[in-house]
Amino acid sequence: MLKPRFYATVMFVSALVFNGCADLEEDPGLSLLAPGAYSNQVELELGVTGIYSQLRNASQWSTFFVHGWGGDDITTHKVSNKADFREFDQRSISPENARTVGNWRDIYRMIRAANSVLESAEGLELTDTDAQNRLLGEVYFLRGAMFFHLARVHGRIPLPLTSEPELDISRASQEDVYAQIEGDLLQAESLLPAIYPGAQAGAPRPNSGSAAALLARLYMDWAGFPVKDNSKYGAAASKAKQVIDNASSHGFALLGDLEDLWKLENRFNDEGVWTIPYNTDENLHNRKYGKLGNPSDLQGWQETFAEIRFYEDFPEGPRKEATYRTEHDFANFTDQQNPVFKKIVGPEGDIPLSAFNTNRNDLYMRYAEVLLIYAEASGRAGSENADAWEALNQIRRRAEGLPFDTPDASVDVTSGDLAELAFTERKWELAGEWLRWNDLVRMERVEQALGNRDPQTTMNAAGELLQVANPILGSLGTDNYFAPIPANEIVLNPNLAN
Repeated sequence: MLKPRFYATVMFVSALVFNGCADLEEDPGLSLLAPGAYSNQVELELGVTGIYSQLRNASQWSTFFVHGWGGDDITTHKVSNKADFREFDQRSISPENARTVGNWRDIYRMIRAANSVLESAEGLELTDTDAQNRLLGEVYFLRGAMFFHLARVHGRIPLPLTSEPELDISRASQEDVYAQIEGDLLQAESLLPAIYPGAQAGAPRPNSGSAAALLARLYMDWAGFPVKDNSKYGAAASKAKQVIDNASSHGFALLGDLEDLWKLENRFNDEGVWTIPYNTDENLHNRKYGKLGNPSDLQGWQETFAEIRFYEDFPEGPRKEATYRTEHDFANFTDQQNPVFKKIVGPEGDIPLSAFNTNRNDLYMRYAEVLLIYAEASGRAGSENADAWEALNQIRRRAEGLPFDTPDASVDVTSGDLAELAFTERKWELAGEWLRWNDLVRMERVEQALGNRDPQTTMNAAGELLQVANPILGSLGTDNYFAPIPANEIVLNPNLAN
């Protein structure tokens, strides 16, 4: 029986109570624990569930990925109420940008919740040690993932590690930020099982492979700008290979058809290395897809469009068809002329045109990225081998609509600059997934990619060459790679200005 130290206040936290994402059902009247040490497994489970609720509250909005509009693959509407996204799109980000303000607040709320759970679990010794380990492993995973997520937006960030507010906390060095993320993810990897019991496909409850995969992504950033620790390329290759070698035990695999990734019926799938789930039946909506990616011609709200130049350069074939709604005559849309991402609006007939709230899950990281990290990191570390070439070729084969696990001389590459080939493959494979900006930053290629986004060939019915919707206004130099700390946070704590 639960102890009376629970708050009587009702806060319904049900982010995980659906679709078999593990057995964490909770009484909606007992959602918040009062401060103090946990004494049983139910209390620990409720604490972890609360962190997931904070995550879902943050991640349901496009705001969560606002930095993704900085890439050369994504753009937004040229007017309307998309000013905060345009600031990233045009590289002129204000310290008052409402999206970064909200993102900062929501993510640190989640981090404080994780710190509170870790503090409350100190000294707890459950009879079911496996359950205790995996629940604590999730807390470390979630805290590390959110530190990492925010660091990709702002670079140097504060690292609060207690539930008590630190009113004068300073930003950590970039090395210390990466080291803290590494520590959390390594701890998560050591505590989490190979596969989470009762979880759906795609690791909506992360497993040890999920933690290893995020570590591989972290090491790629660490090896690039701004720290440029080249030794981390070897670490990235090693972690990615570890995930690949144990993929079956973690439930990870490429899907045979890219089209299947974006269908609602496949929202839980094996390619997800970590999936953030939603369920509209439980009022757990995802509000980043569907209507937000369509133009006004199709009842859309015109928030997330594709860049024309990127679309023009994209290699023709099944992968392009799976990435964009190529059947649309976007050059003659009446309001704004930009391609539509199938990854955002779904295949034809899958998400209703009127849908703002959807069941689409977020594939926060895909197994395809793990393969490409292994290929690129091996090349940059000088340790390329047949397995690394095969990792790249699996992605190339699937892009052409071929069986990914069957060698094909018409597609496969086995010589050349493996690192650059894999980097370019990421450009196409991960387009529209809010990841391109981070690749440009780590490789210091922002100016190269954004210096000329003008369409080259696409004309409207009047024979006029289309123009870029949101031309660059700010610096493309390294001084403008990271978004400023929100101004209101600096007012509250001037130490964050340094």
